[in-house]
Order: sequence, then C-alpha cells, then structure tokens
Amino acid sequence: MTRPGAAIRSRRAALPAAEIARRSLAIARCAWSLPALARSQRIACYLAVGGEVDCAPIIASALARGRRIYLPILHHGHLVFAPWSPGEPLVANRFGIPEPRAAHTGWLRATQLDVVLAPLVAFDAEGHRLGMGGGYYDRSLAFTRRRGSWRKPQFIGLAYDFQQVPAVPVRHWDVPLHAAVTESRTLHF
Repeated sequence: MTRPGAAIRSRRAALPAAEIARRSLAIARCAWSLPALARSQRIACYLAVGGEVDCAPIIASALARGRRIYLPILHHGHLVFAPWSPGEPLVANRFGIPEPRAAHTGWLRATQLDVVLAPLVAFDAEGHRLGMGGGYYDRSLAFTRRRGSWRKPQFIGLAYDFQQVPAVPVRHWDVPLHAAVTESRTLHF
C-alpha cells in the first residue's frame, strides 16, 4: 500500500529544474496579487527540496520591496523563524533541509509573522493540506485553531496545479490554509 501523496511527491521530484523555475516564477506572480502578501512586512518562506515550489522569486521580490524574510528552524518539535537573506550561512537540519544559522535572539514565533508560506504535497478545495507528515506547521500554528478568526499570520500554501486533489484526510489537529497558490490560480478558503 502506498502512502498518501507518494505519487504526487514522485511527480514533483521528477520535474526538471527549468520547469520548477518556470512554474515557481508564475506562482510568485500569483502570490504577490494576494493582499495579505502585498501588505506583509514579515514573511516566512522556505528553501525548496524534492521538487517543491521554489520561493526564490518570492524572496527576491520581497527583499526588493523592503520586506523581511524568515526561514523555519526545527526547534523542540515546533518551528521558529529566523531572519535570512540570500548568501547568509545555512546548515542542514536532521531531515537534510537547509536552515539559517542564526542567533536565537532573532528568532520569531509564528504569532509574530504576517504571512507563512508553506510547501504542500497536496491540497483540496476546502483548504485542507497534506504536508510531509511531521506536523511541524500544524504544531507551530496550533494557536490559530483556538481563535474564532485571525488575521496574522496568513497561512498560504504553494503548489503546482497537479497537487490539487479531490479530498485530503483531515485530523483534528490540522491547521487549514487561508489560500493556496499554483501557477495558474489562487484559491481562497
């Protein structure tokens, strides 16, 4: 029996670098049309692995607009977010994902961010998402489930069109997306 999302992860990982770059640029253009991103000052991005949507075009545009970029760091089962600019030192975490090598004093919690951009394995039309299975974003954004409505941070998933599926299994601890951005459209939830 295959794990949920295995076929999508394989398809994503098989994308040629030029195709990832082309699609990621289109996704960045769609993402900047979101008012939440356009108004944001503190943006959490990620460094892509395994064919994920590359945040480099979003990062470059954000820095050109005078915004601050933060990258996730695994810390005691949660994510904290460290300020980062291209060229600053990175170190691989236990999963081989690059993280900033930044002093603890600059770390932020998700509550201090305007937008959190996250890679997706799959998503559905209801804003449910499938990640890599570690639950780090869910634990780090769990506070949002206790609020009737919240404005910050906006939780936005980045994915390719083929990553949308009819339904994603939902567990009580899952944090839904505010929006998902693909190369052809933006879905608001």
